[in-house]
Amino acid sequence: MSANATGSEASSAGESASTTADGRLRADLVLEYPFNRTTGEIIGAFLTGLREGVIYGVRTSDGSIMAPPTDYDPNTAEPLTELVEVGPAGEVKSWTWCAEPRRQQPWNHPFAWALIRLDGAHTHMLHAVRVASPAEMRIGMRVEPKWNAERQGHICDIAYFEPVAG
Repeated sequence: MSANATGSEASSAGESASTTADGRLRADLVLEYPFNRTTGEIIGAFLTGLREGVIYGVRTSDGSIMAPPTDYDPNTAEPLTELVEVGPAGEVKSWTWCAEPRRQQPWNHPFAWALIRLDGAHTHMLHAVRVASPAEMRIGMRVEPKWNAERQGHICDIAYFEPVAG
């Protein structure tokens, strides 16, 4: 960074800073991650499964099933290799109501975020649940995914979860 003659401006690689009228420093910040990561065998299989309408977890060293899966065991840091199909339905373990959705959330109308334990899994998946009001949500309720018609191998291939009828 370099200051100009008055010391009030600085810039470096596209960043800029200035001093406000009341003497406070103000700096613009661009947060970005300019790199690519390959998905690897486990995450790649999980994403391929989503494209095909199947949800996979992975067996950990203690025998539990983690869904969504990770590449490494959270307890031992050993690589994980055994994929296990889970769900697709599951149970709401916790939830919160989103009364005023923000930009980049699934909808522009109220909905629930829920931690869902998919059938056969021992961990929870965070996803949106489409209901009309918080009165329709409860811990222990059964939900199932509503898949997008066109899928591309992304978590958003599950459009949302909805209560299981009956």
